[in-house]
Amino acid sequence: MAACPQRVPWLGRLLPSSHPWLCPARRSPPGTVEGSPCVLWALALAGSPTARPQSGAPGHLRAGAVILRLPVLQAAAEEEDVSGPWEPERAGEGSPGSGPEANGSCAQEEQEPVSSTACGEQEQEEEEEEEEEEGSCCSEEGEDGSNVYFYYTIGERWIDYLQRTEDGGLLRHVRPKMKRKSENGLDGRALSPGKKLCKGSEYSRTLGPCMPSPTTTFGDLRNAKAGQARRRCIPSVAPPPELQDWLRTFQRWSGPEKLLALDELIDRCEPSQIKYMMQVIEPQFQRDFISLLPKELALYVLSFLEPRDLLRAAQTCRYWRVLAEDNLLWREKCREEGIEEPLNLRKRRLLSPGFMYSPWKFAFMRQHKIDMNWRSGELKAPKVLKGHDDHVITCLQFCGNRIVSGSDDNTLKVWSAVTGECVQTLVGHTGGVWSSQMRDSIVISGSTDRTLKVWNADTGECVHTLYGHTSTVRCMHLHGNRVVSGSRDATLRLWDIETGQCLHVLMGHVAAVRCVQYDGHKVVSGAYDYTVKVWDPESESCTHTLQGHTNRVYSLQFDGTHIVSGSLDTSIRVWDVESGNCLHTLMGHQSLTSGMELRDNILVSGNADSTVKIWDIKTGQCLQTLQGPSKHQSAVTCLQFSSKFVVTSSDDGTVKLWDLKTGEFVRNLVALESGGSGGVVWRIRASNTKLVCAVGSRNGTEETKLLVLDFDVDLK
Repeated sequence: MAACPQRVPWLGRLLPSSHPWLCPARRSPPGTVEGSPCVLWALALAGSPTARPQSGAPGHLRAGAVILRLPVLQAAAEEEDVSGPWEPERAGEGSPGSGPEANGSCAQEEQEPVSSTACGEQEQEEEEEEEEEEGSCCSEEGEDGSNVYFYYTIGERWIDYLQRTEDGGLLRHVRPKMKRKSENGLDGRALSPGKKLCKGSEYSRTLGPCMPSPTTTFGDLRNAKAGQARRRCIPSVAPPPELQDWLRTFQRWSGPEKLLALDELIDRCEPSQIKYMMQVIEPQFQRDFISLLPKELALYVLSFLEPRDLLRAAQTCRYWRVLAEDNLLWREKCREEGIEEPLNLRKRRLLSPGFMYSPWKFAFMRQHKIDMNWRSGELKAPKVLKGHDDHVITCLQFCGNRIVSGSDDNTLKVWSAVTGECVQTLVGHTGGVWSSQMRDSIVISGSTDRTLKVWNADTGECVHTLYGHTSTVRCMHLHGNRVVSGSRDATLRLWDIETGQCLHVLMGHVAAVRCVQYDGHKVVSGAYDYTVKVWDPESESCTHTLQGHTNRVYSLQFDGTHIVSGSLDTSIRVWDVESGNCLHTLMGHQSLTSGMELRDNILVSGNADSTVKIWDIKTGQCLQTLQGPSKHQSAVTCLQFSSKFVVTSSDDGTVKLWDLKTGEFVRNLVALESGGSGGVVWRIRASNTKLVCAVGSRNGTEETKLLVLDFDVDLK
C-alpha cells in the first residue's frame, strides 16, 4: 500500500493536536455526546463511508477500499455571497447556473453569468429532463451511470439528489421527483425559511472541481436503499472550517492511500464512534435473499428449516407467508414426522385473500397440538368402561374406535371408544381368554379351552372355532388372513381365518410356547425351553434354533431382519434371522423382561425390576433408562411408544409418559387411588389421540374397568 503523504496534516486539519483522539491518555472533554461531533460530521459529510469488498481484504471495519464521496455542499447561510464557477457541460444537456468564483476552486474554464432569462430557460430544460427521467431518480444507479444519495448541511438535515455528468467530473443538481411535502417542503428541497432560489443560483454551486469516481459510493447505495428515509441524528455542532478541504484532500488520494488514511482514522476513533459506523454500515448489507431467489430455490432453502422456524419465518412478510404455506413443503415436514395423509377439511379456510391454508400444514399443526395435549394438556376425566365384573382383563386390543377386551371370565367385550358403550359381548369360550388379535371387524381369541375362535365384532357372531391344540392357547399373531397360534402343548399352528382350516403344524419345542411373531413368510417363536426358533411354515421346518438364553423366553419382537428376545435370565438378545447369529446381548435389567416393542432400530423394553430401557439394536447401546424419582415403584406390566413418547404401565397403579429422545419423565397420565395397595394397570393400548387402560386389582381394592383418555383437538 502506498504511503499517504498528507496523512498527518490531513488529520491535523480536522483535529487539533490536543484533541483526545490524538492524546489517548486524555479523556474526552465534558459534554461530548457519543464521541467527537467533528468525527461524526466527517463521517456524515463523507456520504456514509462503507467497506467495498475487494479480493484479499480483511473482514472487519477496515475491509476493502472505503470510498468517501464528496457531495455538493453549501458552507453556511452566511456564505451565500461566495460561489464558484460551473464547469461547462456537453452540448445539448443544459447548463447549470453560474456565480462568483468559489474560494479554493480549481476550475480551468470560465463561464458567462447566466441571466434571469437564461435561468428560466434552464428551468424549462430541467423540467423536460425530469419528465424523461420519471421513475428512475430513486434507483441505485441510472442508465447513464448516475448516482443518487443525500447529505447534510450546517444546522439542517435535508434530502437531495445529485447526478454526475459524463464530462468534467462536476456534480449538478436534479430536482427530486414525487417528493412528499411532509418530508421536504413544498418542492422537496431544503431552503431557509422565506428564501426562494432560482435554479442555477448558488443553491446549485460547487466548492470546486471533484475527481471523477469510477465506482458507486456507499452513500449512493445507502440512499438508493433508504429512499427518502431520514438519516441518523448528528450532534448539533457546526462542522470545523477545515472539513471541506479535508474531504477534497481525501477524495484526491488513490485507493491505497485512502485505505491507509482510514486505517489511521479508525485507530483514533473512540468505541462510540466505531459503534456509530457499524450502525450505519451493517444495515446496508442486510438482504432479503429469499425474495430474490426463484420460488423453487426459495422453497428448497426453507425446507431445511425446522417446522417451528418455518412458522416464525411466515411472520416476516407477505411473500414469506406465501412460501411458508406451500403444500409440498409441509408434505415433506409431515412425512418426517410420520404423518402420511393430509387433513382434508370439508371447507378449506382462507387465511387471507389470495391463498389457501395448506392441508398438509393443517395436518402437521393438528398433530403438534395433539402432542402438546399428551405432554401438557389438561387431563380430562376419562371415559370409564365397566365390565367383566371383578375378573382380570388378560388381553386388550384397540383399533380405530373399537376396543376389544378379553378376560378370564371366558368372554370378550367390544366397546365403542367414542361413546364408551359395550357394543357386543362375545360369548362361546368355555375357559378363560388369554390371547387375542384384531383387524378391522375380525377378532380372533385363544382360550384355556384349547380352541381359537374367529368373531365378527359388528354382529357378535362366532364365525369359526379352530380346533387342534391340546392345551391352552397362550399366544398368537395375525398377518393378513393367516394367524399363527402358540400353545402350552409346545406346538404352533398356522390357520386360515377365512376358511377356518389349519394349514400347518410346527413342532420342535419341548416346552410351552410363550410368544410368537409372524411376518407372512417366517414364524419366530419363544418358549419355556430357553430357545427361540425360526420356522419356514410352508415346509414346516425349523431353519434356526437360537440358543443362548439360560431361562424361559417370555417376549419376542421380529422386524423381518432382526429377532429380539427377552428372557427371565435378565438379558435381551438380538439375533440375525438369516444366519441365526447372536448380534448383541443387551445387559442392564435385573429381572424378567415382560414386554418389548421394536420400531426401526429402536427397542423399548419393560422389566419386572420397575425400569424401562431404550436401546439401539444396531449398536447394542442403551440409549436411555427411564428411571429416577418418578420411576415406577413396581413391575412394568405393559408399554407402547411413538416417535416422541413412551407410555408405560405398572403394578403400582400408574401410567406414565416419558420423552423418547431424552428419557425424561413427562407426567402421570393415570394414577389409581388404590395404587400401591392392590390397584394394578394390567394392559394399555394407545392410538395417536387415545389411550386405553385396563385396570383392576387382585384383592378387590379396585374395580375392573377400562379407562379411555382422549387427547384429540377440536377441528373448529
